[in-house]
Amino acid sequence: MNYNYRPQGVCSREFHFEIEGGKILAFEAVGGCNGNLKGIGRLMQGRDVQEVIEDLRGVTCGPKPTSCPDQIANALEAYCKENG
Repeated sequence: MNYNYRPQGVCSREFHFEIEGGKILAFEAVGGCNGNLKGIGRLMQGRDVQEVIEDLRGVTCGPKPTSCPDQIANALEAYCKENG
């Protein structure tokens, strides 16, 4: 299933996920730190959604109260709420 999310409070403008059977198959970010987000996407590939949420929740970026990894966790939580 493809899932799109608009993060808040970060440089990225949109996240695109492909998720199947509770596993992340692919991730792409629009905007943000291109190389870092590509790396995060590769590290998430094949991993369980809940594990990724636990790993990324609460990461901050400088003085900001959130970050792209934290917003990825938010996106995956929203996905879980919408898809039971």
